[in-house]
Amino acid sequence: MNAVKPIKSVDDLVKAGLAAPADRKALEAVAARYAIALTPVVTRLIDRADPDDPIARQFVPDAAELTVVPEERADPIGDHAHSPVEGIVHRYPDRVLLKAVHVCPVYCRFCFRREMVGPQGLGTLDAAAMQAALDYINSHQEIWEVILTGGDPLVLSPRRLREIMEALGEIAHVKIVRFHTRVPVVDPGKVDAALIAALKASGKTVYVALHANHVSELTSEARAACARLVDAGIAMVSQSVLLKGINDDPDMLAELMKAFVEIRVKPYYLHHPDLAPGTGHFRLTIEEGQRIVAALRGRISGLCQPTYILDIPGGHGKAVVSGSTVRAMGEGCYSVSDYRGGEHSYPPAD
Repeated sequence: MNAVKPIKSVDDLVKAGLAAPADRKALEAVAARYAIALTPVVTRLIDRADPDDPIARQFVPDAAELTVVPEERADPIGDHAHSPVEGIVHRYPDRVLLKAVHVCPVYCRFCFRREMVGPQGLGTLDAAAMQAALDYINSHQEIWEVILTGGDPLVLSPRRLREIMEALGEIAHVKIVRFHTRVPVVDPGKVDAALIAALKASGKTVYVALHANHVSELTSEARAACARLVDAGIAMVSQSVLLKGINDDPDMLAELMKAFVEIRVKPYYLHHPDLAPGTGHFRLTIEEGQRIVAALRGRISGLCQPTYILDIPGGHGKAVVSGSTVRAMGEGCYSVSDYRGGEHSYPPAD
């Protein structure tokens, strides 16, 4: 069944055969809290005969999202603690996040910003807020890299993207601009000449970080979209989340990482799932993740190896999930070292 329009409601899901009418009430409760959106490209990828379809599990809401455990939190990686002005997260000295928009073409059911994104989320920065964010970047000479995230920055029009890049182009100390996006996978036709031209600015090196979690997302159209970006001189890296029942198998993960390399996307980060509300059904244990990632060694080329990381709850930054950084303390608890040498409990004791 081909979708004509994007799916944005429980009614749309039922009509598309992606949700049972009997589940409507529970899914409406999920939708009241967390946004729903699937593009036609994503909808066509779903195998309705497979109850464990990896695409459906990523994007179709589930009543399990209503189950929240004590360690989960609305801001699991501590964005708010490092937000000096609206739209900016300045967690590390040499780089900032610029959250220009808080909507996405699709909404991942495991999203760590699920309390902030969507039509009911924080919205798009208005002109005054965007100028304040740019003024902050301009006034901090230590900022070498600006990472556009949100939300998905590539939902913005080429005109809006061009305005942002022109403004960043005037800031001499910013050398790198990175876009984090799912658009080349979920709406590859949007990656056209106008959008690609809008991502460039004189004197800036541009990276696109592509979010994909399963090799079936890398359709021929997605691969062509990535080729257009790379052929235009834009470097690409990947980010994926290690998800129970979706990619928690060494062979499956190896296939994904090899596919990235084949399309000139360098595997970058493999995230341990964050403690976002209602996402416990996606999370593995640290030990399970370590075993899966260890199994990749020797199985695939070094070019294909991602870095397995954990965002430390509370805004303390990323930690590589290795024996020296993450240490088991027993009963599912760990001690995690941040980049400053601080020690933190995971899950957080508070």
